[in-house]
Amino acid sequence: MIVVDSSGWLEYFADGPNAGFFAKPITDTARLIVPTISRLEVFKRVLQQRGEDPALQAVAQMKQGEVVALDAQIALSAAHLGVTHKLPLADSLMLATARKYSAVLWSQDADFEGIESVRFVAKAM
Repeated sequence: MIVVDSSGWLEYFADGPNAGFFAKPITDTARLIVPTISRLEVFKRVLQQRGEDPALQAVAQMKQGEVVALDAQIALSAAHLGVTHKLPLADSLMLATARKYSAVLWSQDADFEGIESVRFVAKAM
């Protein structure tokens, strides 16, 4: 199973320097898990930068994977992971969702560097 962090989705949609890194997991829709927090973050950023129609198109593409809602188990796991790894709220929810589904988390967010079961690539400048 695969979870792509919001930073990866945004890089892919913007066709940024690391878009190719994220293309393989994003297009593997049979194994793709999409946390609802990721849809929120991506919709908000695309809405701010490009407007509502592109934001709606982005989250529609994200629905090709299995969208999973925040539940009590993920929330409590995220709290533990946030404390253990000193992660912000959204990042801890991404990691907790990945762990619940035994998924690899793909990200370019430096908060995840060195964490087990995370496929990390440094953000290209």
